Amino acid sequence: MADSLTDPAPRPPLDLLRWQFDLTWSLFEYHLERLEPDDFLWEPAALCWTMRRADDGTWVPDWADTEPDPVPVPTVAWLSWHLGWWWSVAGDHAHGRTPRERGDIVWPGAGEPTVTWLRSLRADWLEALDGLAEADLETTASFPWQDDPRHTVAHMVAWVNAELMKNAAEIGQLRLQRAAGEPLTH
Repeated sequence: MADSLTDPAPRPPLDLLRWQFDLTWSLFEYHLERLEPDDFLWEPAALCWTMRRADDGTWVPDWADTEPDPVPVPTVAWLSWHLGWWWSVAGDHAHGRTPRERGDIVWPGAGEPTVTWLRSLRADWLEALDGLAEADLETTASFPWQDDPRHTVAHMVAWVNAELMKNAAEIGQLRLQRAAGEPLTH
């Protein structure tokens, strides 16, 4: 008899991708529930990318079309905006909507507004996933590879899972680092 942990039963790909997403989200939710408004704009290093107020009161991300070297350390604010940007566009593609431009993605601000926004993006993504059939996974993805036939909708869903995993880990690490306080000097 096979042990279910070492020899799991085969799962349809869409079920497996959804399981992976749900697992990743549950790990992210641990940090979302604990984020404080002051966590968002905390700068852990001298060289940071963050969100800055524009003259009209909206938030604008630090940005460069070519990634600088060294890469600035992003704040939770910047990471949450970045997550919202790519996930909004992925959701647009998955739902067949006209994809938004980077400048159209508005960060709602530190604290609960951003947590609520990210949770709404999750709900939108789950609606897109629930609308997929197994056969849809084999169709060419329109994002993020601009209709490259080597990349399918399954690749896009797996990419969203990987990006969410990465951004959740980055946000969680920054939250933990800030909560732990200043580093000790020796």
